[in-house]
Amino acid sequence: MTPLTGAARYDHAAATATATVVGEYSTSFGRACRLLHEPVRGHVRTVYGLVRVADEIVDAPDLGLTTEQRARHLDALEEETLEALRTGFSANLVVHAFARTAREHGIGADLVEPFFASMRTDLGVASHDGRSFDEYVYGSAEVVGLMCLRIFVAAPDATPAMRSDGYATLAPGARRLGAAFQKVNFLRDLAADRDDLGRAYFPGLDPAALTDAQRDTLLDDVDADLAAARRAIAALPRSSRRAVLAAHGLFAALSARLRRTPAATIARERVRVPAPAKAVVVARTLLPAGWR
Repeated sequence: MTPLTGAARYDHAAATATATVVGEYSTSFGRACRLLHEPVRGHVRTVYGLVRVADEIVDAPDLGLTTEQRARHLDALEEETLEALRTGFSANLVVHAFARTAREHGIGADLVEPFFASMRTDLGVASHDGRSFDEYVYGSAEVVGLMCLRIFVAAPDATPAMRSDGYATLAPGARRLGAAFQKVNFLRDLAADRDDLGRAYFPGLDPAALTDAQRDTLLDDVDADLAAARRAIAALPRSSRRAVLAAHGLFAALSARLRRTPAATIARERVRVPAPAKAVVVARTLLPAGWR
């Protein structure tokens, strides 16, 4: 194998750095991501790597940073990312890897800027109304689903029709899958967001006084999103279909577990799907369709 040199070597170093970030932080995402075919897997990792760094700037509790310092770091990361989208280069290896993926797949500022806007919201907004909640979910989760969809429909095994029309056709499903993931995470992390971060995401809901009826209403919304997204997953290329189906299954399992958990428990502790149960969900996606 010929050693890499020049730009190719730098690109490889950036991809390796991003893979390290993903390996340090991924759980359910990591399980599902392993089912993606290359080169899709590598490209999706670059999206997750950037998202993870931004999230750590905002939320990591022991960085020793003030809110103002976090804001400056987040602004600098966004500026660096947008510049890399224009030039194709960044001295930040995670940003460089993301920019290569973004430029190749048509991921532009229209998706990047809403993401950073939502991250910035977390530095100054403790609770949401209906409008700000929808905007936050769009920027923090739905656009990430749209970034991944850009990658999926450009995969080597995508049909010409998928390459030309797939993004527009499947974008609503991608948005609803991202929204479902985010909203079920909000419910799972209700206590930690309140106690550790001082945040309440769901409009009009007191996290300390969650009722079973409120829990069910929130999960009805999540499950409706998951059902709509499930219909779109079937149209994805084979290189991404099983991985996205696995991610869908993992979050559906979390939704089901939350629905079986008393609201008073959700209000004081984090609910998890045990690792063996996660493994079963992922294994089911590997079975022929007739066996599922």
